[in-house]
Amino acid sequence: MLRSLVFALAATVATTVSAYAEPVRFAVTDIEGLEALQQEFGGFQEALEAETGLDIELIAVSSRTAAVEALNAGQVELVLTGPAEYVVMKELSDPRIVVAWQRPDYFAQIAVLADGPIRTIEDLNGKKIAFGSVGSTSQHLGPAQALADQGIVYGEDYEAVIISRNVAAEALIRGDIAAMGLNFGHLNSIREAFPDQAFAVVARGRDLPNDILVARKDIPEETFETIRDAFLEKGNELMGAVLQGEDNQKFKGGTFLTDIDDSEYDYVRSMYRTIGVDTFTAFVE
Repeated sequence: MLRSLVFALAATVATTVSAYAEPVRFAVTDIEGLEALQQEFGGFQEALEAETGLDIELIAVSSRTAAVEALNAGQVELVLTGPAEYVVMKELSDPRIVVAWQRPDYFAQIAVLADGPIRTIEDLNGKKIAFGSVGSTSQHLGPAQALADQGIVYGEDYEAVIISRNVAAEALIRGDIAAMGLNFGHLNSIREAFPDQAFAVVARGRDLPNDILVARKDIPEETFETIRDAFLEKGNELMGAVLQGEDNQKFKGGTFLTDIDDSEYDYVRSMYRTIGVDTFTAFVE
């Protein structure tokens, strides 16, 4: 009996050790290339290792589709992604939510020229509106939803065109388009890039759901809990490390939220439906 208990205890210890023995691989969907990933998240990698005792390895993925494939193939354990990407990942990989990464002032807007002919949202009827990257939460889906929330129907009440942000700003200034959809931070960048032009906002959406860190569905439970608890207990330290990255300044002033449910991303699902996408089994291209 004693011998059986000893073997059982040894097996338990071995299982626990093996769960921590392999590197926990971390990917980010909107950063291409390992060098860029290391520049943005090298400090966070070190901080997460220090707070968890785990070996954290940065893994570069070429696209959001590649991130899903890596999850399903067991090639990564953690993926940081945006809200629009998350709802598709949920369908394709059924990952577990670890923690949300809050982005202050993360909302979509419809911008026009301050001295232009568009003064109200009704003035956009029959006009041409530019959006950013297809499927982007804050440059495409969010602005379209901000209009839909006020009764302006995507693809019916106006013509939607996909144009990169700076090109769209130039088109707006020339009068080729009536308005452009973008987020708060992007509008500030446009104002800096075109200081001689004044812009106004005719529609603003609600704050968008947060970026989210997900874990592969079969990650060992103790590993999952160790990582989640680090964000819960050492959030300030981890956020400080995140903010070492230049692009990560979008998280400045934000926090980590561990009490997050999948239903909080139903607003994103409604955005997809607004642009005519009723299933979430593929990324919008």
